[in-house]
Amino acid sequence: MTASSQSSQNTSRLKRRESFIELNGRERAIVLLDSGSWRELLGPFDRIESPWLLPQNITPQSDDGCIILKGTIDGQPAVVISMEPTFQGGSIGEVSGAKICAALDLACRDNENGGKTVALLLLETGGVRLTEANLGLAAVAEIISSLLALRRHTPVVCITAGTVGCFGGMSLVAALASYLIMTAEGRLGLNGPEVIEQEAGVEEIDSKDRALISAIVGGEQRYLTGLADVLLHDDVGEIRRSVLTCLRAGLPRTHRTSEIDLFRRRIAMLNPEHQWNPQDLRESWRRVASDESK
Repeated sequence: MTASSQSSQNTSRLKRRESFIELNGRERAIVLLDSGSWRELLGPFDRIESPWLLPQNITPQSDDGCIILKGTIDGQPAVVISMEPTFQGGSIGEVSGAKICAALDLACRDNENGGKTVALLLLETGGVRLTEANLGLAAVAEIISSLLALRRHTPVVCITAGTVGCFGGMSLVAALASYLIMTAEGRLGLNGPEVIEQEAGVEEIDSKDRALISAIVGGEQRYLTGLADVLLHDDVGEIRRSVLTCLRAGLPRTHRTSEIDLFRRRIAMLNPEHQWNPQDLRESWRRVASDESK
C-alpha cells in the first residue's frame, strides 16, 4: 500500500467518525442506549428547577442540567446519567444531585432484588455549583455514598470526554466508578486549571496553555498514569463498544480506589530533585509492578 493510499484511508476513517463531544448531554445518553429502548425520568416537562438560581439572577433550566434515561444497552437494563455541560458548566446543585442519587439508588434496589441494572455516568462538570455551595457539597457526598452501594452489585461506567472536563467533587465520583473511559480531549482533576489560575495566578498555571493542561490533567495523561482505564478517540461507535466491553467484563477484581499501596509506592518513587521524563517514570512504574508480580 502506498503512502498516499494509506493517508486516503485514514482520512476516510476520520470522516466516518461521529463526534461524541459535539452532542449535547441528552444526545450523548441516547446514543449509548439501544435504539428506541429509552425513556426519560424527571425530564424537562416535569419542570423540577433549582429554587436558588432566580434570586441570584440566573435563569434555571427545567431539568437542572441533569438528564436521566432508563433503557437497555445490548439488551441489558441500564440507567444513564448525563450532565449538560452548557448549563452552568455542568455543575451540581441540590436538584441535579438529588436526581443522580435517586437514579443510582433505584439501580441499586433493582440489583438487590435480583435485577441486573447497570449505570453509566457521563460526567462533564466543573463540580459543585458555587451558587448553591453547601447544598452542592452535600449532594456530592450523597452521590458518592449511592455509587459505593451500587458498585458492590454491578459495574458503574463513567465517561469523561469533553473539554469542560470533570473537576471538583465530581472528579471523586469519576474515580470511584468501576471503569473510567476518557478521550484525549477530556480532562480530570480535583481543581480545574481556571480555578488554580484564579486563586494562585498565571505564574502557577496558565489555563490557556492547552498543551500544558493536557499534559497535567488530560485524558492521555490520566490513562498512562493508571487513573483512567480506557483512552479512546472522540467517536460515538468507539465509546459505545468500549462501554459494552466494560459491562461484559463485570466487576473489576479490585477497584482503583482500593489500590492504596500501589499509588503510595508510585508516589514514593518520585524525587522532587530529579526532573523525570514522563515516559521514563511510567516505565519505572511498570518495572516495579512486574517485579512485584513475580
